[in-house]
Amino acid sequence: MANNKVYAFLGPHAAGKASMVSQLVSMGIHYIPTITTKYFDDRYAYKRKLFRTVKPDAYAAEKLIINNGYQGSSYGVRKNDVLEAYQQHKISIMIMMDTDGIKQVSKFINQDLVTIFLMINDEVFIERMLRAGCSNDEIKYFVEYAETNKEFEKWRDVNFVVKNTASARVALEQILAIMGLVTLVPQADFDNLIK
Repeated sequence: MANNKVYAFLGPHAAGKASMVSQLVSMGIHYIPTITTKYFDDRYAYKRKLFRTVKPDAYAAEKLIINNGYQGSSYGVRKNDVLEAYQQHKISIMIMMDTDGIKQVSKFINQDLVTIFLMINDEVFIERMLRAGCSNDEIKYFVEYAETNKEFEKWRDVNFVVKNTASARVALEQILAIMGLVTLVPQADFDNLIK
């Protein structure tokens, strides 16, 4: 299992974590689910495929390797999900809500955890929230939350930074390069790389 890797995506709100991970999942890359107490309304319906919403009492009963609070909700990753993914898949991906999770996961898979921070600027941050239909009050909340929690500075704690301010394709190509998946190979060989 020495070559198996888990790639964790981090970044501020609207950085594109769920979008990038959704693209990778659609390519057949294994995803380690995030458990949360947050309910995603219709404008974030695509996140329902990645985040498993549970009631707070069910969340408290989970055996989590990562357990973070983020914008008033709890987010975690099951220990067994990480270990099984690491043992059974050459490449797995996950979303981390905070860099605190890096230390928690590193205890179990150490050098085989690769962290990728999706970087955006203030202009893109606000533009994406407007496109999502956020109100001015919601945007103000997200901006203040990001500033207070220094979300844009957490890139210092990761292995790689991908600037996600232009087209999503450019960022995705950079991520695939980091993951070593840029060489065109027959589908059967690609399938073996990710399983």
